[in-house]
Amino acid sequence: MATKTKAAVRSGSGKGGRRPPVKVKRGSDVPLLPIAVAGILLAFAIGVIIYIVVNNPKPTPQPAVAAGIPCDHLEHSTVHYHAAVQIIYAGTVHPIAPNIGITGDPASPTCYYWLHVHAGNQNTIHIEAPATQTFTLGQFFAVWSTWSQAKGDPAQPLDATHISTFTLTPDQTVKVYIDLQDGKGPQPYTGDPSAIVLKSHEVISLVISPPDTPPPAFTFASGL
Repeated sequence: MATKTKAAVRSGSGKGGRRPPVKVKRGSDVPLLPIAVAGILLAFAIGVIIYIVVNNPKPTPQPAVAAGIPCDHLEHSTVHYHAAVQIIYAGTVHPIAPNIGITGDPASPTCYYWLHVHAGNQNTIHIEAPATQTFTLGQFFAVWSTWSQAKGDPAQPLDATHISTFTLTPDQTVKVYIDLQDGKGPQPYTGDPSAIVLKSHEVISLVISPPDTPPPAFTFASGL
């Protein structure tokens, strides 16, 4: 019988020899560097997106233009005068709302319509515009209505059957008086109230009658 050579025995190349073990890749052998780099890049991209969103917010919608009158960020001084309006119902003057035409927090407004009312000057319309032009009582009511509805409050119409939130009944009428502070006192006005031109120190009284109550005197605040 033939015998294996010593070389064959040592090398294990014979039939009875063992094969070298096969190496099996373990999870620890997965390359970590590319994964780490991808994670860093992803985090950086998310950070950039967040920065862009925070520093570039959506623009705040501007208040609507009312009867051709915009709402500007600052009060104008090129044209600056004051008129007054009184709404008289059941013989009593009902003050108009404070801060009409002033949007945002009254302590730090975001904008002013050219026709507006400051809380400290009751029933007084501040006419503050960048250039000389004619303004009417109808435009003021349009500003008032737009401003009111933007806050979720009722419209403030001025027409044959409505004065602000007052709706006239069939037996009621509106009588209008204008006092130009010229010593003549309140004078009856028979035209369309919305067409009344606002003038410096003019007092417009809208009397819902009956009763036909004579308009009370109005005094502008000191400095106006």
